[in-house]
Amino acid sequence: MPHTPDTAATPENGDDHTTTLFDECGRPAPAPLLGRRALLAAAGAAAVSPLALPTPARAASPGPHRPGRAPGWRPERGHYLIRNAALVSVDPVIGNQARADIEVLDGRIVQVGAGLRARGAQVINAAKMIAMPGFVETHYHMWSALGRNFVSTGFEYFAAKSATVAAYQPDDFYHSVLLGLVECASAGITTVNNWAHNVRGPEYADAELHAHADGLVRARYSYGHRDGQPATQPIDFADIDRVASTWFGKKSPFDGLVHLGVNLRGPGQLPTFLTEMAEVRRRKLPVSVHSGQGPTTAVHAADLERMGFLGPDFLLCHALPFDEADRQAMVRTHAPVSFSVHSELRLGTAGGFHGQLLRMLAAGITVSLSFDASSLAPINMFESMNVAWNLGIPWLGTDTETLPPVVFRQAIEMATINGAKALGLADVTGSITPGKRADIVLIRADDLNIAPIGDLESTLVRSATPANIDTVLIDGRIVKQNRTMVSHDTAKVVRNAAAAAHAVRTRAGGVLTPTSPTPPTF
Repeated sequence: MPHTPDTAATPENGDDHTTTLFDECGRPAPAPLLGRRALLAAAGAAAVSPLALPTPARAASPGPHRPGRAPGWRPERGHYLIRNAALVSVDPVIGNQARADIEVLDGRIVQVGAGLRARGAQVINAAKMIAMPGFVETHYHMWSALGRNFVSTGFEYFAAKSATVAAYQPDDFYHSVLLGLVECASAGITTVNNWAHNVRGPEYADAELHAHADGLVRARYSYGHRDGQPATQPIDFADIDRVASTWFGKKSPFDGLVHLGVNLRGPGQLPTFLTEMAEVRRRKLPVSVHSGQGPTTAVHAADLERMGFLGPDFLLCHALPFDEADRQAMVRTHAPVSFSVHSELRLGTAGGFHGQLLRMLAAGITVSLSFDASSLAPINMFESMNVAWNLGIPWLGTDTETLPPVVFRQAIEMATINGAKALGLADVTGSITPGKRADIVLIRADDLNIAPIGDLESTLVRSATPANIDTVLIDGRIVKQNRTMVSHDTAKVVRNAAAAAHAVRTRAGGVLTPTSPTPPTF
């Protein structure tokens, strides 16, 4: 059933929410929003939840994603004045400021400075907060987000993935991706590269994309192959064309938040890769490729440059086996890299990312941060920055001893503006800059694990966690406020993800077989 994004939004797609606004003095003034139940009552319609749970005994997904329905309820883009925040702007001109105001209007950052006036704006009192740009994640396999705890001792990432790739149904993809997106937003990650490397058919792509329409997070959807697909079989470009016209055309439901890309398996099977790259070039799509965590899976940037493929729109992930020729190829072509720091530590048989990170940063390569999969890393960019900073020191007696260490500013840039550059969004997000879209995170500076603050960059990299996030704006919409997600019913998201995970485990069987035939309840 084709998606029809021009269909008018219906009350059933939203939920009841209450948000808190502020007057010009920063005092909270509750303003209830007319939510799903109230709208249904007013319309005299029956309440039908699109995320209803199944009959407990069935190994079924918790309700259809229904790609024909319009996106769910969305907070409005308001006119806000964030007042008196400590600011880490990641803008070299604006810099860091002890106190600053930020005006947001219609999803755009209008002005940044001290003592701003914005007639009619709703004031967000950020006097005890640090404002920073939203995090940008560049490599996350979101179809398996609900499988974060499928792994166990002796049954780690690759074994768990192999056991479950075919056990997912389209509805499971919807609930998995929505879980990942809502968790990202709650953790201050306002942009993500959904590296979809298990697209099992058009209905699976539709399920993921419908989750993106409901998720409200800025994203690239990187369409890829089916896990286990024969290496000689190219990805389905006919379906990519269908997706491009259906989801990214004039009737797109994304409102500019999501753009289309592809992920390829790389030149290991060269004829297939060349065929796919010819199709990619014809469509002018950005590319993501795994470049290896060990010698046996290495993909070399120098080879890609010789083929004429490497460039700013060609994102390479991991890159642990790269040599100097590869790094210089990256410099010449301005190609970006994504480091999944936890994944590199656990799976990096080429020796981890420490030396490679230092050499790439010293060379001037655009390095961004990512998670890989939720079964390999916490969805926590603060921790990724912390790990990168802690490991980013030269080691005496090695070829890194003369290289400069990673500093706090670089860790923050890798988590924000570098990710935006890697995804072709540097003019859109990644810094708090007038004219860019308002992807902003406010972090409580008076929390027990943060206070008293000193150096702002050190505070963000060393002390802050997602639990300290008070407010998140994505594209000028408040999706989290007072530490609570206001854009989504998180309890419902968790219930449905848990039911979907139970269904996947039941279908997969073996060591993953649930102890009870009844899905868990929360």
